[in-house]
Amino acid sequence: MGTYLAILTAWTRQKRRWSPSVVALLSLFCSLPAWTASAPHIWFDRPAQQWEGEVLPIGNGAMGAAVQGGVAQETLQYNEKTLWTGGPGAGDAYDYGIPDQSYTDRLARVRKLLREKGALSPETVVKSLGRKAQHYGHYQSFGALQLSYPGLDGAVEDYRRHLDLQDGIASVSFRKDGVQYRREYFVSYPDQVIVMRLSADHPGKISLQAALNVPDNRSVKRQWREAGTRVSGALEDNQLAYAGEFHIEHTGGKLVRAEKKGSWTVEQADSVVIRLSAATGYALQYPDYQGKPPAPKVGAVIAAAVEKKYDALLTRHRADHRALFERVALDLGQSPSDKTTPMLLADYPSNNTPAENRLLEALYFQFGRYLLIASSRDGSLPANLQGVWNHSKTPPWNADYHVNINLQMNYWPAEVTNLSETTGPLFDFVDALVEPGRRSAEQFYGADGWTLFLNTNIWGFVGVIDWPTAFWQPEAGAWLAQHYYEHYLFNRDREFLENRAYPIMQGATEFWLDALVAGPDGEALLVSPSYSPEHGDFTEGAAMSQQLVWDLLNNTRAAALELDERAYAKKLSGVLERLDPGLRVGSWGQLQEWRADLDDPENTHRHVSHLFALHPGRQITAEQEALLAAAKTTLNARGDGGTGWAQAWKVNLWARMKEGNRAHKVLADQLQDSTLPNLWDTHPPFQIDGNFGATAGIAEMLLQSHGETIHLLPALPDAWATGSVSGLRARGDVTVSMAWQDGQLQSADFIVGVDGPVRLRSDLFRENFRVQHLPTRKVVVVSGEGAVRQWSAQAGHRYRVERIVQSDE
Repeated sequence: MGTYLAILTAWTRQKRRWSPSVVALLSLFCSLPAWTASAPHIWFDRPAQQWEGEVLPIGNGAMGAAVQGGVAQETLQYNEKTLWTGGPGAGDAYDYGIPDQSYTDRLARVRKLLREKGALSPETVVKSLGRKAQHYGHYQSFGALQLSYPGLDGAVEDYRRHLDLQDGIASVSFRKDGVQYRREYFVSYPDQVIVMRLSADHPGKISLQAALNVPDNRSVKRQWREAGTRVSGALEDNQLAYAGEFHIEHTGGKLVRAEKKGSWTVEQADSVVIRLSAATGYALQYPDYQGKPPAPKVGAVIAAAVEKKYDALLTRHRADHRALFERVALDLGQSPSDKTTPMLLADYPSNNTPAENRLLEALYFQFGRYLLIASSRDGSLPANLQGVWNHSKTPPWNADYHVNINLQMNYWPAEVTNLSETTGPLFDFVDALVEPGRRSAEQFYGADGWTLFLNTNIWGFVGVIDWPTAFWQPEAGAWLAQHYYEHYLFNRDREFLENRAYPIMQGATEFWLDALVAGPDGEALLVSPSYSPEHGDFTEGAAMSQQLVWDLLNNTRAAALELDERAYAKKLSGVLERLDPGLRVGSWGQLQEWRADLDDPENTHRHVSHLFALHPGRQITAEQEALLAAAKTTLNARGDGGTGWAQAWKVNLWARMKEGNRAHKVLADQLQDSTLPNLWDTHPPFQIDGNFGATAGIAEMLLQSHGETIHLLPALPDAWATGSVSGLRARGDVTVSMAWQDGQLQSADFIVGVDGPVRLRSDLFRENFRVQHLPTRKVVVVSGEGAVRQWSAQAGHRYRVERIVQSDE
């Protein structure tokens, strides 16, 4: 309700002539629980016709399910994130991507050729440095709960398939022969089960047949359990053990074993609750990744869930999900619509009302947050290329972890949209890559520290593959290390910095201290060989390579100073003085992608890798007008098109340049060109990073804090002239809520987590304003001038900045 309170507060401060009765009604509305408002939701008026663009995703980080919503025949396809083919169990040929023999001589030859020729084709370099990946593996579908409902064939009325983002609950409802049917689905993080409830408004109307099916690339053993079935076995190629189990609880009617082993029939029940869980024998532990047998775990989880009634499971799930999701509310001027979500998307923007367009945009923002909660929770692996959802044995790009932007983009919204807890799986995963990453650094470079290249899997793959344009990016470790430091900047957790972030950052830094080479002039330090992702030739010192290393060394130096490691900080300062920063303005005013001026102004390639320094880096600042202008020239030349994730990156880049209308235009293009009917992002095919990137981009339009200053509404587009947001996070452990009208900030609240200065930028400060301590309403003394002001804040305290209109004085 924070967003509605903010609007009410802003409007009443402007002396709007609302009647006392309207104000009283709004005040009452704002005091009610959040569910009384129209919660953000996705809905269809028919069952899913195909998996990729129409299922409704639910998940708890480790498990995910796709709600298709068939009436007489229903398939609840589900996943458990550790079920992968490949890896050390698949055969002796699996080597984590690391060669037995050192590649340092090969590397030296490539470096020598680059120095002589200036550039080499990817095909030439891959012959020397690429390797065929053995048993890399694929993320797998775990299986499907297959449900048949006798008597429900034929047409139904008032069909609705619905996903409530606020509660994390999907539902299907319809009416047939005068009976109203309802099915509810959620995946509980507290209880680690997928839960499904079937009910009707007449007794004895729930009859079904249930079976648990699995793909054919594994052994299968089906066992009847008490009121349920267990399916267990092992994948054929790596013998990874798996187990899944469901339990049926019914009210009224009867439950009987069906003729097919493991199947069940429910006859004329009043309601049915199905609990489903899954696990594998995987453990995130190099080198064997072998954990405990999964069947006992699954059995214990089901038994514990059966002890709890449905209402208790639902209450625990809802409370857990809402505790994360409800931290941020966004109002862009939207209003409810009776259009289905696919209709809302298809009519965007010209055939919707402005309020419906704002509804879709706000929904897309919250859907990204929902997907992150559903696909990344402590105790699980990080969100992969499809989050946690996959229905194939051979998904696109293995549904793995690409680390030349995709995994990183998955976590762009985590901190700023107040979901910091979702980063735990990312840090656990990267921590586990360090040990094999040390071997990779040694074998490929003869270097200390740790690194990896362009893609990785759950089996510690840290080497290279043999795809010429997508196999080489040893800067991936530097980019992943950025997330550790960002986590510290947002949360100011010194223990995390000292014990977790700094060792990772220092290890990545040590690799580059060994791996950098002197340039032709003997002074500048360069990355060699260097490749701008999926574009152009190999060179020395491509812009993105240099910028990533600069970002890593700069962050590590700052962390060293924070931890009083002054000798190491001084050492890094010396390296940074020699490091080519990767920032050059070329002949047509562009930011160069390569060290030489090779950019083609007609090139519209989807990657804009050389703009890392602008976002998510912070090497290019608002004060560097020439570099900002060059970045703008580059973005204009590349155009607003591209795949979903590429457009999402451009939303963030335009927002960083304070170009709100252009950022909004690219967001609109992404919705029209790269978004499926269920709002999943499409590359094509479905690839979830675009969802996460766009959510981060919307937040970037409203709040920026990558410098020393928190900038309020830095890139607000004209389309969002009046609105509010609550619960965004700024670096420095500050939680921010704002309300604005006619494009002008009216008020902003700040909850400060640490003692120290709060420094703000807003045009509000060019007019009459005041800063108050809440709830005392004492006026706070501020310093500064123009659009930038600051004051000294106390941890745990709340402050408000507000506009003073003439009648308030």
